[in-house]
Order: sequence, then C-alpha cells, then structure tokens
Amino acid sequence: MAGHSKWANIQHRKGRQDAKRGKIFTRVIKEITVAARLGGADASTNPRLRLAMDKAREANMPKDSIQNAVARGAGTLEGVAYEEIRYEGYGIAGAAIIVDCMTDNRTRTVAEVRHGFAKNGGNLGTDGSVSFLFKHCGQFLFAPGLSEDKVMEAALDSGAEDVVANEDGSIEVICAPADFTQVKTGLEKAGLKAEIAEITMKPTTEIALAGDDALKMRKLLDALEGLDDVQEVYTTAVLDEA
Repeated sequence: MAGHSKWANIQHRKGRQDAKRGKIFTRVIKEITVAARLGGADASTNPRLRLAMDKAREANMPKDSIQNAVARGAGTLEGVAYEEIRYEGYGIAGAAIIVDCMTDNRTRTVAEVRHGFAKNGGNLGTDGSVSFLFKHCGQFLFAPGLSEDKVMEAALDSGAEDVVANEDGSIEVICAPADFTQVKTGLEKAGLKAEIAEITMKPTTEIALAGDDALKMRKLLDALEGLDDVQEVYTTAVLDEA
C-alpha cells in the first residue's frame, strides 16, 4: 500500500504480541487442544496440530505442556472442551475487524467482545458482515534485503499462489491454507526463513488511519486482543502511529 510500510506494521504487531508472551501460552494450548480434537493427535497427519505445536516450540513452551494439551484434545486426558467462535465488526472509520475466539462459555465471550467493541468506539456486526473483505490463506513475510527472484523461485516451486514485493522492500508469499506446510518446507530448504509464517485472514483491501484515529483503533484492538477468550484479531486498518 503506497506510503505505508508493511514491514513496520508487522514488526509493530510482533512487538505487541511479544509483550503479551504470558498469554501466548494460553492461546497456543487452546489451539493445540482443539486441533487435536478435530484432526487427531498425530501431527504428521494433522497440519493444524503441527502448526500449533511449532508455535508452542517457538514460544519455548515446555514439552510436557504441549503433550498434555494434545492428550486433552484427543480425549486421553480430562480437560476443558473449547469451541471456536468468530465475531465480526467495525472499528474506527469503518475499518473491518474479525475476532476469533476459543471458549468454554459462549455467553460470557460474546458479552465481553461486544463490550470491547462498544467501549472503544467500535460496533459488533453480524456473521458475514466483514469476512468477505479478508482472504483465508498462508502468509510468509520476509525482511527487506532478500532477492525477490530467489524467493519467487522457491515459493512457486513449492506451490505458492503469489509473491508480492512491497514498496518497503519486504517480500510476501501467499499460499492456500492446505499448502502451508509444503510451502514452508520448500522455502526453508532454499535457506529462506520468514519473519512471519502463519495461516491468517489477510485483508483484501486496507484503510489507512493516522493521528487520533490510529490511536483510537489501537486502543480498540488492544482491548479485544486482551480478552481471555480471544485467539486472533484481524483488521483492514493500517495504522500510522508515528
């Protein structure tokens, strides 16, 4: 997007996530549990579980905690049963927001999400109200300075859908969610390790916010991300907080 640094925005987001490191453990444990319940406890045949376990290891989660989460999901160890819920809404200047949750109490979660939106200048919408503005995909983001040709060759050979060179010099690789693991493996075999590698809801359109609007949107996003039942928050907003 002209005039906005994809790299700066991603780095800012990573910094905020790292600041909430304690909560990352809780979120990853929930994701492992649900992935194991839905797809089985064998990570070699369950791509979602494999990705969740990779995230756990990247966060330096103890091996016992990972295995216990898998066991609870598979039903061999007692534990809380979580369900996945997605909420959609609007933030400052009409920017779209998706809030993905995992909860054992749907009534509590919707009340907290609705309050988070209302208290911070947003509005909770209906199912489908903004999801059409996002694409479910695998995303890899590489720091500025890499050879675009090298990334493109490795990405396309691995089954990626698209390679985008951003104005700030960063390079983005997009793939279908089902192809995420093979693309990740192909890129790493070529010696290319992405700063961000995830299955995400990528906005297909963006809205730039600056000044007070950017600060208000950041406050809204932080409020939603801070809720215990929230796993991920996606938005079409690009924030200029300089």
